[in-house]
Amino acid sequence: MENYILELKNLNIHYGAIHAIKGINLTIKEGEIVTILGSNGAGKTSTLRSISGLIRPSSGEIIFKQNPIHKWKAHKIVKAGLAQSPEGRLIFPDLTILENLEMGAYLRNDKDGISKDMDYVCNLFPILSERESQRAGTLSGGEQQMLAISRAYMSSPTLLLLDEPSLGIAPILVKTIFKAIKEINSRGTTILLVEQNAFAALKVADRGYVMQTGEIIMSGPAQELIENDEIKKAYLGH
Repeated sequence: MENYILELKNLNIHYGAIHAIKGINLTIKEGEIVTILGSNGAGKTSTLRSISGLIRPSSGEIIFKQNPIHKWKAHKIVKAGLAQSPEGRLIFPDLTILENLEMGAYLRNDKDGISKDMDYVCNLFPILSERESQRAGTLSGGEQQMLAISRAYMSSPTLLLLDEPSLGIAPILVKTIFKAIKEINSRGTTILLVEQNAFAALKVADRGYVMQTGEIIMSGPAQELIENDEIKKAYLGH
């Protein structure tokens, strides 16, 4: 039997009468980068929000490290080792960069580990240490994205959820962000990546799922998806 770090089993999400997620199944093995692709309104963000405990599925199961977490509160899920960097970044604009990073570690009490992770994210994104006392709201979109990913990483997750990390960011910074995603993964953090930039996502991912109107319509190894004619036409501009 496969040892999955995350399993979604027949997951359904409703917003009132709207059936937003329609019985999807998804698995992630420890150490993988898995991406969910799809256009706006496909259900990608709803899927992530249900995994991180921000919305409650109407039926189905979410299994994280062999534990059913679909009825857990969000803070308990973070403590169990699952963190999300949300769409739109949602950093604390009036706090400094350093204070934002410290907020990411608020459930931890291992001072040495926190200090090591702080050093790590500041090496990964040097701008964070150069401007640690600057108010986060004064950063550019790309810099805020670096901060949002780093803040999520400061909770020491075994599984990191990234929601649209390239959205609204200059192309040169997109490269930096995706290089950092690979680097974080190489240190042992499993990553679930939701992304509209299909090509960038599939370049770093091991496997991918394609969502359309709340359903998974295709899945497979990233390289196969890159070469798939339907994917090329719909998402890669070929």
